[in-house]
Amino acid sequence: MAAVVPARDGERMPVRSNGQDWQVSWHPADDPPEGRSHGAAGICVTAADELVLISHDGEHWGFPAGRPEGAETIEETLRREMLEEACVTVIGSRLLGYARSECVRGRELGLVLVRSYWRAEVRLREWAPEFEVQHRRVVPESEAKKHVRDPDLAATRISFRALEEAGAGDGPRPS
Repeated sequence: MAAVVPARDGERMPVRSNGQDWQVSWHPADDPPEGRSHGAAGICVTAADELVLISHDGEHWGFPAGRPEGAETIEETLRREMLEEACVTVIGSRLLGYARSECVRGRELGLVLVRSYWRAEVRLREWAPEFEVQHRRVVPESEAKKHVRDPDLAATRISFRALEEAGAGDGPRPS
């Protein structure tokens, strides 16, 4: 398998999802793109420098994420979703950037969704899945890129960029 290159700022990558065509791009934390909030994703790291990953199917592994409820801020969404999906408590967080998804063909043509990505310092809780997530894996942070596998290349490139911004995935964190 060829090496996956992390997404570059503003690079538009095609994605086909549910019969629709989308263009997905990464945007830095200091340059939030316009669009409807699509919630938050967390690169969850424990005090022991372990990364918490989740999976719906036991094959594709990624970051817990979810959409806002009511008038939640993106950071409130992060905290709630990390608890619900990964059974972790967020004790600190830092915004890393945004993924912007624009529907370019299909029933949602023109819709723009924006998801925030965070580095979340977390405390593990007992694994007790309540919703759609059935699997949790805790791996050394330095091995993150060996384990993150999204369903498509563009999503993996976004995930790898988030890992890069978080200082995870390629060995010890920069000081």
